[in-house]
Amino acid sequence: MVYELLKKLSDAHGLSGFEGNIKEIVRKELDGYVDEVFEDKLGNLIAVKRGTGTSVMIASHMDEIGLMVQYIDEKGFIKFVGIGGWYNPTLHTQRVVLHGKNGPVHGVIGAKPPHVMTPEDRKKEIKIEDLYIDIGATSAEDVEKAGIEIGTPVTIEQDLIKLTNDRVTGKALDNRVGVLVLIETLRRMNTPMTIYGVFTVQEEIGLKGAKVSAFALNPDIAIATDVTIPGDHPGVTKKEASVEMGKGPVLVLASASGRGLLADARLISWIRNAGDKKNIPYQLEVGDGGNTDASIINLVRDGIPSIPLSVPSRYIHSPVEVVDMKDVQATIDILVEVLKKKPKM
Repeated sequence: MVYELLKKLSDAHGLSGFEGNIKEIVRKELDGYVDEVFEDKLGNLIAVKRGTGTSVMIASHMDEIGLMVQYIDEKGFIKFVGIGGWYNPTLHTQRVVLHGKNGPVHGVIGAKPPHVMTPEDRKKEIKIEDLYIDIGATSAEDVEKAGIEIGTPVTIEQDLIKLTNDRVTGKALDNRVGVLVLIETLRRMNTPMTIYGVFTVQEEIGLKGAKVSAFALNPDIAIATDVTIPGDHPGVTKKEASVEMGKGPVLVLASASGRGLLADARLISWIRNAGDKKNIPYQLEVGDGGNTDASIINLVRDGIPSIPLSVPSRYIHSPVEVVDMKDVQATIDILVEVLKKKPKM
């Protein structure tokens, strides 16, 4: 069941600022499990389970990185800009979906065939401004008839599939994994506290949804469920990323070498005690780069104690991200357990 829901979330499309498809799935999955679901002005979807005393915000961003149509030439080739943090070579010759006025339109990101490349061509850096989308059109009028215009959002076309050893690969696991964890936690938890499950928007372009929702809700504490980079594959050293897939969720103690978030020590103990009590595996990380919604929630109003709880994911910000379903399940388990008891603050 958990895999099926992750597949539904991963296969769905929701570029930053265009998260409506994901919201629709979340609403359906939480029907009957929470006391209230509402949407704020920026588009964050907030699920409330009412309790007494301490209030906890659990933030999981819905948006994925993608593209946006910038220009359509006279032959019907479509130029675009990146939305979110792309490494340009990962876009080379990908299949995409353009979410136009008339519905989805399939396309490919075109490239010069190697047969006609010069030695200089092969050495060139791949720049996003040199790439283009081909939908099969022969003119700008064709593109217009298909419902594509400047500003049309574009996402990668890639289905979630199973690998070996309970591992899966697909697009947007950053952060549909976190969305899945939050949905399952809200369904299963038994807590005395008030829980705000906040499915945030526009994280990939500046942590925007988390900032405004945290300001409005003003929770006592916050957890962000997201993904983090493991150092267990070629090209990444354990010094750069010490955590591994298959060894449980990750408590991120510091991000961006301390320039981002320093997790609250009381929340670290709260989560570790819950994991130790139920023998749920977890890992600790001091990160060198990257932030989560927790980084901005921490700085809202007079300060909100915050911590990221992340799932190791290989190849993030690519169309072939990989997670271990055992880590996903352990993250759900530790969150359900930790919410049974109020933290000592």
